[in-house]
Amino acid sequence: MDKALDGIRILDLTQYEAGTSCTELLAWLGADVIKLEPPNSGDQGRWRLTETAGLDSYYFVALNANKRSITLDLKNARGRALFLELIKKVDVLAENFSLGTLEGLGLGYENLRLANPRLIYVTVKGFGTYGPYSKYKAFDPIAQAMGGAISVTGYPGMPPLRPAVTLGDTGTGVHAACAVLAAYIQRERTGEGQKVEVAMQDAVVNFARVAMVPTYQTGQPAMRHGNRYGSNISADLFKCAPGGDNDYVFIICTSDEMWGALFAEIGHPEFALDERFSTAAARKANFDALAESVTAWTSRHTKREAMSLLAERGVPCGAVLATDELLTDPHLIERGMVVTLEHPTRGTVTIPGCPVKMERSSVPITRAPLLGEHNQEVYSDLLGLGDDDVRSLVREGVI
Repeated sequence: MDKALDGIRILDLTQYEAGTSCTELLAWLGADVIKLEPPNSGDQGRWRLTETAGLDSYYFVALNANKRSITLDLKNARGRALFLELIKKVDVLAENFSLGTLEGLGLGYENLRLANPRLIYVTVKGFGTYGPYSKYKAFDPIAQAMGGAISVTGYPGMPPLRPAVTLGDTGTGVHAACAVLAAYIQRERTGEGQKVEVAMQDAVVNFARVAMVPTYQTGQPAMRHGNRYGSNISADLFKCAPGGDNDYVFIICTSDEMWGALFAEIGHPEFALDERFSTAAARKANFDALAESVTAWTSRHTKREAMSLLAERGVPCGAVLATDELLTDPHLIERGMVVTLEHPTRGTVTIPGCPVKMERSSVPITRAPLLGEHNQEVYSDLLGLGDDDVRSLVREGVI
């Protein structure tokens, strides 16, 4: 079967996560992603976040599937010359260095577009390349703080909390991948490449649009509500058997019919006519009493039992799956969202796969590359270098 992005070649200079998740998603969709890394050390995510010295971190392994790896010293004059030759052979360059890094090497967009006018140059920055904050460094928690996500997470009367999932990093990467595809489609019409920019703060603000609704309405900051909602939609986590840290089910009902189904399942069909629970406003006002009855039922069931019983009745709910449970979840495995791969140094690893399913594009998930694993084939295929040329580059420390 064909690959959706077959024939699109991406030179990936990204590190850590925000840019790297962009290029991984494009690789999952069939693009040829060539990860260019510094010789000897490679992407900092390989070694800074590993628990075992000398082994690529699981962080790196999870974020660099389906890529090839080459090494090149961009501080070396010959390395920069080779880089400019590579630029002529690719459709996209992706980078998330600190502001001005490539420009300081003479490899900024204005120079690269001269080498390849069709180049799509995607840059991921914490706060973009312009604006009052553009020179500030950022990591995921900073983007979440500056994008509003932290302010609305947590419980009333308590300090805000950082969402543990990396909305600032991977969320920005998904936005960047979308932008690359849009730029590619436009290039097919115009024949010209362009610079594409995504700021982490901007991406998080985009995720915060719905959380900002109270501000649209009142002009005041949106409040923290924990697992409950600030509107008349009633929802919460409910404790399940046997009572462990993650033994909960989340239930959210948005209609009288859903609440009626829930009441019937927990053995209280009369609640549908009870004035305390018969309307959205009444349920909101009396939610503590309602939650007590629901918890009395959920606490007699495991979270998966509770989810199954309620979902079969049409009640929207979900068990709280811990991270280890995600890797063994039968639904995720059947959908190919969790895959098991063999890695040459890590052995058997199970990681999330591609969340996008396409009827006419099939791209098997492959493991993350070792540092410089594809030097020979890439420099040979793209630049026509022979074995002696590659060995010479190694001796000189260029690769």
